[in-house]
Amino acid sequence: MKVGIVVPYSWSFWGAVVEHAELQAAALEQLGIETRTIIGNDPPGSFTRALHPRLGRHGTPPEHVIPVGRSVIVPANGSLPNIILSPRTLFRVRRALERERFDVLHLHEPMTPIPCVAALAFARTPIVATFHAAGDLSWLKIAKPVYGELTGRIDHRIAVSEQARRSAQRYFPGDYEIIPNGVLVPPAADAAEREHRVVFVGRHEPRKGLHVLLRAWPDVHRRTGARLGIVGADPLAVRLLLTRLRVRGDGIDVLGFLSQDELTAELLAAKALVAPSLGGESFGMVLTRAFACATPVVASDISGYRDVMTPETGLTVPPGDVPALADAVVALLEDEPRRRDAGAAARAVAEERYAWDAIAPRLARIYELVTALPARVPAAG
Repeated sequence: MKVGIVVPYSWSFWGAVVEHAELQAAALEQLGIETRTIIGNDPPGSFTRALHPRLGRHGTPPEHVIPVGRSVIVPANGSLPNIILSPRTLFRVRRALERERFDVLHLHEPMTPIPCVAALAFARTPIVATFHAAGDLSWLKIAKPVYGELTGRIDHRIAVSEQARRSAQRYFPGDYEIIPNGVLVPPAADAAEREHRVVFVGRHEPRKGLHVLLRAWPDVHRRTGARLGIVGADPLAVRLLLTRLRVRGDGIDVLGFLSQDELTAELLAAKALVAPSLGGESFGMVLTRAFACATPVVASDISGYRDVMTPETGLTVPPGDVPALADAVVALLEDEPRRRDAGAAARAVAEERYAWDAIAPRLARIYELVTALPARVPAAG
């Protein structure tokens, strides 16, 4: 079987959906399913730097990746995703589908232009779609009257969480199977013997709550002496934010973008992950990433995180509450037996619920189901 994974974002800039699609491809390949990923790409150069001040990976995509166009930053749902909007993408996607002859297409965020919408329009094969986002998805208000009827071409709908299912159903009613985002689970992880530091992982976007953590950090650092590692946010943007908040950088290491292996190493070494997001999260993939590394979490009590967090895996605080966030981080760092137990419980949750060893076979069964459906009528033209 050959599966085409279609992502409307750029391979060059990291995000939860891009990470999920990459891990999905690797897990399916382990099952003997051939994959190709149709996605955007922003090659290094002055043009990319002008369009994207954000740090990213600018190497050459691997052979299984089919680039279909550059991306632009489009504000959506409190985030700044890199979406592919070039009209040429329509023709590149069509050529890729004709050339690769996929047995199944798996679209991520299927109503986001242009790669996924083009795939919906041109596909002659069964289509599986995963809906990731949650919240008031304003772009779907535009998508529904313009090309919403294309959802009728989706043979099997997946949502990564109950929050994502409700958000998608608001605009496109139907049956959705909930399959969570899979996570990279290291072969071994021990919650004990950690360095005296915590980690924040996320882009510099207001909804990620980095400004809340930075306001809380002087108190945490004074009371515990711990260090804070900031991963994923542009170092210059972090420095500017510190200046604007009038917060000194004592005990703060701004690490920028890290590879998968480097991020795993950071999480395996840290005592806790801090996720102070303010909302707009459908799942909380960064939480499960920490869980897999036996790293407990201090997280905001928001809807997208409640399906992931448990009382055993860490602590939750009201979103935006600086004193409560500081107290929770301090409480976890000062109670080492509790912190170790929480890390062990987090690892167990990741292995049981979010490991690709369990999720990939579920996807394979769905692919077998949809390929048994009657042949699709080709789109006109």
